[in-house]
Amino acid sequence: MFSRFFGKFSKDLGIDLGTSSTLVYTPDKGIVINEPSVVAINSRTDEVLAIGEEAKKMLGKTPSHIVTIKPLYEGVISDFEVTEKMLKYFIDKVHSEDFTLAPRPRVVIGIPLDITEVEKKAVEDAAKSAGARQVHLVEEPMAAAIGVRLPVTEAAATMIVDIGGGTTDIAVISLGGCVNWKNLRVAGNTLNNDIIQYVREEFNILIGEQLAEKLKIKIGSVAPLRETLEMELRGRDLITGLPKEIKVGDGQIREAITDSINQIIDNIKIILETTPPELVSDIYESGIILTGGGALLRGLAQEMSQATRIPVRVADDPLTCVVRGTGILLADAELLAKVVLPSTKEL
Repeated sequence: MFSRFFGKFSKDLGIDLGTSSTLVYTPDKGIVINEPSVVAINSRTDEVLAIGEEAKKMLGKTPSHIVTIKPLYEGVISDFEVTEKMLKYFIDKVHSEDFTLAPRPRVVIGIPLDITEVEKKAVEDAAKSAGARQVHLVEEPMAAAIGVRLPVTEAAATMIVDIGGGTTDIAVISLGGCVNWKNLRVAGNTLNNDIIQYVREEFNILIGEQLAEKLKIKIGSVAPLRETLEMELRGRDLITGLPKEIKVGDGQIREAITDSINQIIDNIKIILETTPPELVSDIYESGIILTGGGALLRGLAQEMSQATRIPVRVADDPLTCVVRGTGILLADAELLAKVVLPSTKEL
């Protein structure tokens, strides 16, 4: 009863709970939060020191009693309590301007494909513990397709490749469901680790994850570029133990990430090979849509198109497709009923 009462004064929220970042959407303002999924905690007092952007700045720079935690790993919750605190912080932040004492919003959350019932229940429980009165779970490729405003409920195939931080979801969608799909643990974080490993092996220099991500964003590419891109790299020399600076080019970063990119492309081919021919015909006509942060990698769409012989395009603002999809679902109860996953309580 109290939950319903406070719900009248709460905003409905669409949430993309990602490995790298969490985005929150409200129907009246659109995307109101886009922050890293990182929490900094004082292990002596169990106090939360920072969440989001402020916590990310602390990564790799903290004393022994301060721990920076990424509570999601490969798209699923790895630390329930920290995820709950992070969600509560974001829910309270959205309602802070309205002076709502106990926000009890209705929430739509995007989750990866191939998630187990236990992992699904963890998302539901974390959101409810953080203050949500109702939690609706939707598969991320479905939410992304809705965010791109594709006709997901029609008898025509749509192919989405959602490359996030922890996972890559490849899905063929038709009539409001995923007909054929694959979930890969190869995504943005894998590419960062590839770059760290490559720099270590080639130059005997140790770099951190944040620098690897910067290299990927600033000079990373899948195909050769017209103009060579270079960036200064600073790290610890593994031979002398002292700081060292070198310059690396786009060709070296490309060499580092090639195997992982090929793995994603090979799995797209496998999905196409096992998809019913009628749907493959639709995909050939409509093309493959790239979403997620990984879609921004230079030359990726062209490389995929050459490998599959199917047109590939990057969605407008690929980073926000999933959260925009959850926002559309908040406003469309009929569509939500068609694509929502069964609650773990119903099973």
